[in-house]
Amino acid sequence: MEDGSMGGALVPAAVTTSKVKTDGISDEFPPDSGAGKGIGEPETTDKELLCPICMQIIKDAFLTSCGHSFCYMCIITHLDNKSDCPCCASSLTTSQLFPNFLLDKLLKKTSASQVSKSVSPLEQFRQALVQGHEVSVKELETLLSLLAEKKRKLEQEEAERNMQNLLDFLQCLRKKKIDELNEVQSDVQYIKEDIGLVERRRIELYRARDRYLLKMRMQAGELTGSKSWSSSSIDKDNSDLVFASGKAHGVPTGSLQYMNVDGKSQGSSHGTQRKEASSGLSSQNMSQSSLSVIRKKRIQSQFNDLQQCYLQKRRPLVNPNNRDTEVMQREGYSSGLSDFQSVLSTFTQYSRLRVIAELRHGELFHSANIVSSIEFDRDDEMFATAGVSRRIKVFDFSTVVNEPPEVHCPVVEMPTRSKLSCLSWNKHTKNYIASSDYEGIVTVWDVNTRQSVMEYEEHEKRVWSVDFSRIEPSMLVSGSDDCKVKVWCTKQEASAINIDMKANICCVKYNPGSSTHIAVGAADHHIHYYDLRNTSHPLHIFSGHQKTVSYVKFLSVASLPLHLRITPYVRTFRGHTNEKNFVGLSVNNDFLACGSETNEVYSYHKAISKPLTWHRFGTPNVEDSDEDPGSYFISAVCWKSDSPTLLAANSLGTIKVLVLAA
Repeated sequence: MEDGSMGGALVPAAVTTSKVKTDGISDEFPPDSGAGKGIGEPETTDKELLCPICMQIIKDAFLTSCGHSFCYMCIITHLDNKSDCPCCASSLTTSQLFPNFLLDKLLKKTSASQVSKSVSPLEQFRQALVQGHEVSVKELETLLSLLAEKKRKLEQEEAERNMQNLLDFLQCLRKKKIDELNEVQSDVQYIKEDIGLVERRRIELYRARDRYLLKMRMQAGELTGSKSWSSSSIDKDNSDLVFASGKAHGVPTGSLQYMNVDGKSQGSSHGTQRKEASSGLSSQNMSQSSLSVIRKKRIQSQFNDLQQCYLQKRRPLVNPNNRDTEVMQREGYSSGLSDFQSVLSTFTQYSRLRVIAELRHGELFHSANIVSSIEFDRDDEMFATAGVSRRIKVFDFSTVVNEPPEVHCPVVEMPTRSKLSCLSWNKHTKNYIASSDYEGIVTVWDVNTRQSVMEYEEHEKRVWSVDFSRIEPSMLVSGSDDCKVKVWCTKQEASAINIDMKANICCVKYNPGSSTHIAVGAADHHIHYYDLRNTSHPLHIFSGHQKTVSYVKFLSVASLPLHLRITPYVRTFRGHTNEKNFVGLSVNNDFLACGSETNEVYSYHKAISKPLTWHRFGTPNVEDSDEDPGSYFISAVCWKSDSPTLLAANSLGTIKVLVLAA
């Protein structure tokens, strides 16, 4: 009776789910259509079809004498260990097991029903045809007609969608190109205006030059007339001299010379000066022409970056509503054009780094020669170096530049207990310099006495960076591998401010225009900008680096306001290589300098992404060294204030004084 009740529940469900209406194909494509009627019943029936032992659909159903069905393998395995029914605990042996053919048949139908649910109506119809189900010609014609109509409808919808997509694309493209055209037209308009301004200014310069030359010629003519009168008087008293005029040795007609009685010509001092001046002017013109060609080539090589710089500086100033009120600066220029002219002139002014002095920091090929930091003092008269040699060396700059290498010795040398990572001169107290070392100690030194003034030992790990405040000379900041930034005061022994961060600190820098703002570069690839009056959260976090931020600098000191002014990064400088070492970074008005792991020092203009120029340090004799030449790198750089002069040091301890040159 149990089997019969199970069969009565399953057969209607199987018939319902396998039924196909040939006259309603277009309305019955969804796979769940027509199946909702039996949703609740199969779930209940499925539980009754589970084997009580494995809880899976029964396979090879066998019936016990007590009326329960199991998988054959499940019940046999059970009876190997026990002799009772798993369901009712009645005594049971293998001789009391009988095949349940009816349940097997129902299970097969259930399996077929479930398969039919998982396929689409079209797939079911295809399977029916394959299995040989008879279909009349009229039914096939009806089906073909419905299918053709459905195909036409789908093709129509697909064509409409494609056309709509094409239309949307073309409209978007038109809008974008119209915007670009308007921008180009606007660019062309103020480029045209700037060309007019520059042409007028150039004409004014030419006229000023002509007026100057005319004035010089008039002065030269007056001088010539005066000397002619003097020479005539001399001739009257000395009959052995006669005048001759004309061209002689490139002197133009009208210049004066005299002959002695032997017939030898002697030019007047004025004629000689005119000759030398003419020769000098000619060579100067040639030099200027050659320089002009070089600068034009330089502009062409960086034309795209210069174009972008010009447009960035010029576009924001163009506003149709206030074109007449635009602020005009010197010589009728707009501020944008004036700024770009400054960029162009400074960019084309230099083309190379020239070595003017070189010295060694230690013994050749010694692993303790790496210069980690190099810094000028307040007046740019001295510079200090520090590194893994455990010594701070102070050199006199003028001696290094003007004296032979044999006398390039430090004027002050201070030993330290540990390797040094960074130096910072106090910009108010000339003889104070701060250092940070690998043991986590920050020290303030007096260069005059060669003694430490203060030692701060609160950091738990290596300190990578230290910096004195320009505004408040008694304050300095440090950052360490212990993920802490500490602000110190030279008037007290303990730190004044502590900032706990989540990443190792690699660099810290005071805002040159503020005593309350610092920038922190960390191993989390970000720059954190803090107001020291509230250090609970940074004022801003700069993102964009893909690796650890090893240096942070402020570009322009003069233009920095005392209030906070945050802008996103606007330029990425590419050319140098920096994967794993600290290679140095320094800024000076319009220029940046950084080292490279290719043993080269690079110079950039702040408005141009590509290098302005670079200089490669010479590779020493490889046979005398155990190191790979490719392992040498620039380790520290420092600009001299308001000067094109640059100090650069590499991992071999070689220090060079370089200057930007044309």
